[in-house]
Amino acid sequence: MRQSFLGMVTSTSMSKTIKVRVTRSKLHPIVLKTIKSHKNYLAHDENQLCGLGDVVRIEACRPLSKNKHFTVSEIVRSANASK
Repeated sequence: MRQSFLGMVTSTSMSKTIKVRVTRSKLHPIVLKTIKSHKNYLAHDENQLCGLGDVVRIEACRPLSKNKHFTVSEIVRSANASK
């Protein structure tokens, strides 16, 4: 099973590439509070269907460039559909 993440598209300015912000929540072992952290991933969007603010699922693939190791597997929620 390939590694996959759910995140929000934060940039679409590159050709066939999007930047996805993946947020994780982790429970602190002593304080018992949830700590949110995030990481940005570059993902390949072959047909350039993703828009700014979309929630997408990205899946690991072979390295496509120096920093791009994920592809968009599905658009979970479109930002334009809610308007």
